[in-house]
Amino acid sequence: MTSAGRLRLGVIGVGAMGARHAENIAHGIPEAALVAVFDAQSSAARRVSESLGCDHVASLDELLRRDDIDAVVIVSPPRFHAEHAIAALEARKHVLLEKPMALTLADADRINAAAARAGVRLQIDFMRRYDPAYAAAKRRIEAGDIGVPRLFKGIDRDQDAPVGPYGSAGRADILTDSAIHDFDVARWLMADEVTAVRATIAVIGDRATVPCPNLALVDLRFSRGAVGNVEALHGAKYGYDIRAEVVGTDGTLLIGGHRKTALTFLGTDGSSHDLTGHWLDRFAEAYRIEMSDFVRATLEGRPTAVTGDDGRRALAIALAADAAGEQGGEIPVG
Repeated sequence: MTSAGRLRLGVIGVGAMGARHAENIAHGIPEAALVAVFDAQSSAARRVSESLGCDHVASLDELLRRDDIDAVVIVSPPRFHAEHAIAALEARKHVLLEKPMALTLADADRINAAAARAGVRLQIDFMRRYDPAYAAAKRRIEAGDIGVPRLFKGIDRDQDAPVGPYGSAGRADILTDSAIHDFDVARWLMADEVTAVRATIAVIGDRATVPCPNLALVDLRFSRGAVGNVEALHGAKYGYDIRAEVVGTDGTLLIGGHRKTALTFLGTDGSSHDLTGHWLDRFAEAYRIEMSDFVRATLEGRPTAVTGDDGRRALAIALAADAAGEQGGEIPVG
């Protein structure tokens, strides 16, 4: 399915994230070739194709029918992930699928079944596993440097919040769009499964201008007795703030953060910190490393780094947290 040692790729959905993936494919990965892009907004596809020197196509079917495309990167809106992923897998294209892999567990199962039938690669886009800080933490944990991990803490704050009347966006978006990254790295770093959750889901601000809950506080219970906590917040104002801690029996790892000071004020005016304002900047290197690994692993036939099962398990935690926030009490993870 490859040509002259190169993986030929198409990108489905070229908004901010899809355009970045297309740029990473087109520049800096000698083993990759960007062949074509598709977006429901034809003007976006045309703009990206002209800037990167690839084709733009008028439909998903046209892209998937092309024999000169071996793999696709799917970055369409989440409500289309299942439809687009299954179509690509049935066309026997390798797939790098943006999170969440689907919006229901039934659709996640359909995607995984389609990948198994087709015998092609399916990888979920959890790029934090490729971030140098998170990857270094994983190596230290595996080396036994902190003993047995007992506590995970994740902080996931976006500078900006969506704007719109309440109810115009999905209630679970903060969980499936943001906190799901923390759920994935919690499983990965702790090398354990989350079996139950408790959650508080809330609105900070005026409901007239906030389209959905913008705060999630989720407590995690792991199968071997460890615990965790994840905070996701949209609209922190001061920057894009991603941090994590793993506390073990013999030490603690602090992942990410900002300057070491006794007290830091973080505000929109006059604050001093070294945080970025956008996730594309914070994880720019992670996205490049991820795409390079996806390309090379596909060419070499190496195992998938972040599997469809990983994507389903993170989604299951997010959906259980949504149920816990609505119903109260502890909810088992399905």
